Amino acid sequence: MKVKPIAEIEEVARRIADLTGVEFLEAEFRTSPRAELNVTVDTEDGVDLDTLEKFHRAFDAALDELDPTFGEPYTLNVSSPGLDRPFKTPRDFERAIGEEVEVRLYSPLKGKKLYEGFLADYDGNSVTLDCGGQELKIELTRVAKINKAIKFD
Repeated sequence: MKVKPIAEIEEVARRIADLTGVEFLEAEFRTSPRAELNVTVDTEDGVDLDTLEKFHRAFDAALDELDPTFGEPYTLNVSSPGLDRPFKTPRDFERAIGEEVEVRLYSPLKGKKLYEGFLADYDGNSVTLDCGGQELKIELTRVAKINKAIKFD
């Protein structure tokens, strides 16, 4: 299936996000097993169903004009980032400073591949965790995945 460049789709998504009061996080087009455009949006306080629907309706109308698949059918899915979404952008890291995070490494560091702590700093190349009063700086090249820690009571 022929699809317009994702950058073109993201440009429209950002414009609609600004108009509807949400933050555009990412878009991904999958063609297998069926064609679908998955878009993730968020707000400072999280997103509810009404917010997702508002963005979906506005973005769907804009996509009709853009015609990203040149007339071929596809499904549009709009969702929140979810609790375990990995950090992907500098904005993801910056928003999480002070929050408890979980860091999975490709190979052990000080004998461990999994660290939990509070994200104390992010400089674009590394993260610094506060692990119970001790700081640990980890280069991003070592990180397989970092996301907010999920705690169940």
